[in-house]
Amino acid sequence: MTQVEKDTRAPATAKLSLPTLTTMVVGSMVGAGVFSLPRRFAEETGVAGALIAWAVAGTGMLMLAFVFQTLAVRRPDLDAGVYAYAKAGFGEYLGFFSAFGYWASACVGNVTYWVLIMSTIGAIAPALGDGDTVLAVVLSSVGLWLFFALISRGVKEAAAINRIVTVAKVVPILVFVILALFYLKPAVFADNFAGADYAGSLFDQVRGTMLATVFVFLGVEGASVYSRHAKRREDVGRATVLGFLSVFAVFASVTIVSYGLMPMSEIAHLRQPSMAGVLEHAVGTWGQVFVSVGLIVSVLGAYLAWTLMAAEVLFVAAKDDDMPRFLKRSTPADVPVPALVMTTVLSQIVLVVTLFSDDAFNFALDLTSALTLVPFLLAAAFAVRIGLGGRRGELVVAVLATVYTAFLLYAAGPKYLLVSFIIYAPATALFVKARREQGRRLFSPPELVVLAVSAAGAALGVLALALGWISL
Repeated sequence: MTQVEKDTRAPATAKLSLPTLTTMVVGSMVGAGVFSLPRRFAEETGVAGALIAWAVAGTGMLMLAFVFQTLAVRRPDLDAGVYAYAKAGFGEYLGFFSAFGYWASACVGNVTYWVLIMSTIGAIAPALGDGDTVLAVVLSSVGLWLFFALISRGVKEAAAINRIVTVAKVVPILVFVILALFYLKPAVFADNFAGADYAGSLFDQVRGTMLATVFVFLGVEGASVYSRHAKRREDVGRATVLGFLSVFAVFASVTIVSYGLMPMSEIAHLRQPSMAGVLEHAVGTWGQVFVSVGLIVSVLGAYLAWTLMAAEVLFVAAKDDDMPRFLKRSTPADVPVPALVMTTVLSQIVLVVTLFSDDAFNFALDLTSALTLVPFLLAAAFAVRIGLGGRRGELVVAVLATVYTAFLLYAAGPKYLLVSFIIYAPATALFVKARREQGRRLFSPPELVVLAVSAAGAALGVLALALGWISL
């Protein structure tokens, strides 16, 4: 296993170094999303829009990375950063929602891994379709629970998986970029510059890619989630920034070079993982096989890491009495099994829901991003509050991060916000249970306002689905 997973499951005395934290951030971000980027961008934008989108996303996410760096130094008393910052800044109920939303986003994100694996195998086994058939969901469910058994036991097989994944995540991506540059056709690249007729205005093109960029950058906050394990608190922020800068150029390169190999309208109709289809077009069948094998191995390891991260969020929130007590339990190997069960169950539910989606992969990808935006927005807003009494530079960065995250909520559109409310609102039952266990008042007046807003949003979401105003 990677040092990250070792230390995650080691006794509390084990501490993570800066290189390990940085590796964890990079490993968290380099996952299924990057293999899907060519098609996802080609569905929305041409080269010009892609360049602007990456400039906006890169700047915005860098501001968020700086926010996590600042908060790690200014508030070293707060562990499990994303959730803890929301709680410290805006109270226990919004802190709870932040923890739950971040956890739920990780669970939904894990579903994209299984959809992508089944879609990849579906190229040679048509019964699996695009990862959204009944057989694909059944096989994904088997894999889901096999990994649950693997992680909950802490067996040594996890070590072998992650050693392979360390290489498998990076090599296919770098090979793809190098070969794409070698086979790049300037004329094709020029034709794709303005975008196809279906892409719409430049603003619409940029907005349409925003959730995809959020998805691939998920993990930039990974060092904050494991801050309780860091040797030095300042290493959390450094690892966040170093990890982000390490992968930004790779993500942008995968997208941009693809436009030099195929017309964007053809890329937009490739099956996922589209990176395999693009490379096949350039070098032949071996390119598709190479990327596909690397993807499957990589995604399995990413699933393992993100499952552990999701369980960690619930576990730390329970230790702080913001989740029910049963989520505090862990094995002698420091595996929080009850939190792991909840993580696997929610992923299972979302897997079944993909059967009713028009595009299972993009649905899970966009929902993952939308669920993450609330925790990110609360963390950035907390940094603004701290910045008001500190350095002007920190305040400017925090404001830019907040504006960027608010823009992402706008870019997400009503569909994913309403579906997010449907997921958020029922979670209040866990908050109520935790309060009752402590013999405390269930809600303060401000918390009742938040409850009313979340319940109204969930009710509107259910109504919109029932009446066909939105679809999955």
